[in-house]
Amino acid sequence: MQPSESQMTIREMCDAFDVTPRTLRFYEAKELLFPERDGQKRLFTKRDRARLKLILRGKRFGFSLEEIRQLLDLYHVGDQQQTQMNRTLEIAHDRLSDLEAQRDELESAIDDLREQIKWGEKIVGSMNQTRKAAE
Repeated sequence: MQPSESQMTIREMCDAFDVTPRTLRFYEAKELLFPERDGQKRLFTKRDRARLKLILRGKRFGFSLEEIRQLLDLYHVGDQQQTQMNRTLEIAHDRLSDLEAQRDELESAIDDLREQIKWGEKIVGSMNQTRKAAE
């Protein structure tokens, strides 16, 4: 069986989405992707491509694989994706709060480190001056 225009091989998927074959096999093993099989060959459909795009976006935003699975499964609820969209927004709001808190913690750590560097440079400068004066 030859891949049709609507199907992509694992190599084509890797190239199109900048992922490794191992990544695709992992998502398949986790039942997030469902490529068709032609012997040992995996053929990914348009549906798989859409799912992978959502998986990668979810991972980028820090969603867990279980959250991503739940969101993907909600696609088939039959309410024009209203349930899926509502749940996506809930998770997205939670994740945004987490990321903002992490950013605030990081900004605080950066400020503290800058202060420590200034203090260290001042100490080193004073040591250098004392050494030059003693010479």
